[in-house]
Amino acid sequence: MSDPLSGTALFRDIERYAGFGLHRYGSSGAEAAMAWIEHELASAGYQVNSQTLTMPRQYELDHAQLRIGDAALEAFPHWWLPEDRATFALSAQLGNDADAAGKLIWVALPHDRSAYLNDSHRTAIHQAARRNPVAIVLTIDNPANDIFTYNANQDDAPWPVPVIVVAARHKPQLAKALNDGTVISVDIAGRYRRDVPGRNLIGRLDRGASQTIVISTPVTSWFNSTGERGPGIASFLALARHAAGRQCDTNLVFVATAGHEIGHGGMETFLRDGAPAPSAVKAWIHLGASNACHHWTQDGEGWHTDGSVDSASRRLVMSPSMQTTISEQFRQIDAVRFIADKEAIGELRDVKAAGYRDFFGMAGSHRFFHTPTDGPQTTSAAILEPVARAFASALDALM
Repeated sequence: MSDPLSGTALFRDIERYAGFGLHRYGSSGAEAAMAWIEHELASAGYQVNSQTLTMPRQYELDHAQLRIGDAALEAFPHWWLPEDRATFALSAQLGNDADAAGKLIWVALPHDRSAYLNDSHRTAIHQAARRNPVAIVLTIDNPANDIFTYNANQDDAPWPVPVIVVAARHKPQLAKALNDGTVISVDIAGRYRRDVPGRNLIGRLDRGASQTIVISTPVTSWFNSTGERGPGIASFLALARHAAGRQCDTNLVFVATAGHEIGHGGMETFLRDGAPAPSAVKAWIHLGASNACHHWTQDGEGWHTDGSVDSASRRLVMSPSMQTTISEQFRQIDAVRFIADKEAIGELRDVKAAGYRDFFGMAGSHRFFHTPTDGPQTTSAAILEPVARAFASALDALM
């Protein structure tokens, strides 16, 4: 039998995940990824249950474009569009006045290393909306200078006017259009869906023990998001295959969650209905975003990597109780150590808030994080394998 922790096996799963295309909640690509994970867990010997969930709303985008004169730029609406403007087209100049009625307003947000929409972002957008524009053009600085979007919540109110993201590299064109009074055209087509179905996958290996180890990873994301989601999913499947053949006196639960980018709906559903009680969980292992991605640099010919790991952008997160075990098993993994005594990261926040005391995981970002250009090139077999082996070593020590 081939080694499930080998870089070759891990990267094969990366390419399989990437092949499903867009992984946004409610999309056919997300469901195809779930069906694949379901098959792989069952093949490894787990009893697999599909846990259905419903997210109150999702916006389904058909196309988005912004034109500055003759230049057509890719665009992306920031969730959530006004209900009555799921599809719209308009042409207007950029305004720079206190009252921008009939005009567009450009808002530029700085890079803040965050994945989640926060109060400062909302304040900047709402302040612009109070100037009465027909829509807001938004650039968000990011290391790739690309389109970037933040995770949204289900309880976020729709923006007062449409907010349309274009790549940060187009800021000079927007500045020139503002100065010259160039007409900008926006064309967005999409629709809202209500009570949108999705599912988690729960793979169980019940050994009749009193204690359980839970291993979790998110599956859905804004775009193809291979570097963001793929390493976690590849390690998740590798750990499932690795652990299935080992003798131990601990139950195992593997959960792949949906809805991460629009409110953590899958994790919330599992914690509410399906997760073992905190008192019965020996440890919770979370395989979060971007745990094995390359460091990239740019020159006049484009982006390049020397094969090294973007270790400065990833966090090895652990509860205080896990410090000794995890520090030993991850001693050769270069990452920023984060002791989650007050707050965790990503979906581990939900786990900690639900009362689970013993947990660890890895999450972070990379240069193409939350952008449409995040594909299989962001990782490789060579950098996936050490991370997967560290997680497997930690799992073995806990079992």
